[in-house]
Amino acid sequence: MKKAEPTGDEGMSFVFKALDHVQLAAPKGSEEEARAFFGGILGFEEVEKPEALRKRGGVWFKSGSCQIHIGVEEPFVPAKKAHPAFEVGNLEALKSHCRDHGVEVTEDNNLPGADRFYVADPFGNRIELLEWHRK
Repeated sequence: MKKAEPTGDEGMSFVFKALDHVQLAAPKGSEEEARAFFGGILGFEEVEKPEALRKRGGVWFKSGSCQIHIGVEEPFVPAKKAHPAFEVGNLEALKSHCRDHGVEVTEDNNLPGADRFYVADPFGNRIELLEWHRK
């Protein structure tokens, strides 16, 4: 792996603490489909958007410390390669749950130390769901 070139700011006074949220794009008017998928199928809880941001459309969700924001983008193009990855407890149960709800599951056994699969949200955005093997 290539090492980053020094910037002269090695004594930086800031630190990245956590990933606050991931945003996925969706077409205008797709909020109910997002609620059905992220809330109804995946079990995320809807989060109220701040008043100043509501006029933009979209909808926000959370589960534990994970937040996903669905934002309206026109023209809309789904993210087929770039994607969020959520670590899940009991991945096999989630896989069965997705299939039971008509969600296509794409299995991938190429990550050493983890089981994982991909789904697409109703708008075609790729989402990775994984569970690390613990010893």
